[in-house]
Amino acid sequence: MSVLKTYSDDTDSFHPSKTYQIRGNHIEGMIDGKDAVKQAVDLMLSTERFEFEIYSTDYGMEAQDLIGARREFVQGDMERRVREALAEDDRVTGISDFSITFDRENAVVAFMVNTIFGDIPEERSVTVG
Repeated sequence: MSVLKTYSDDTDSFHPSKTYQIRGNHIEGMIDGKDAVKQAVDLMLSTERFEFEIYSTDYGMEAQDLIGARREFVQGDMERRVREALAEDDRVTGISDFSITFDRENAVVAFMVNTIFGDIPEERSVTVG
């Protein structure tokens, strides 16, 4: 079961995805729909899984153990980690166009997050060296 369930199994029961908008270290109003999912994706991928007791063990992405890992391992496992992290949000239907490149100590991943509100481009750098 998803920890970020916004829609119930009953299709007649709709729960909005409205949430607080975070800008920097401040809350500035509310957002919904695609903007809310974009913010949720950013927070999920920025949070180290199992690191903070306040979050469920299903929340976040494991990235710390990639530091010092061989590039071949990172390249082969990064997509799975991103896919598993985002699968916990029912508004995300998948990812596509995944690519990974290396820039010195960083793995730069780019992909499209497929959501019920439309696709969201995502790019981020993960320290691996």
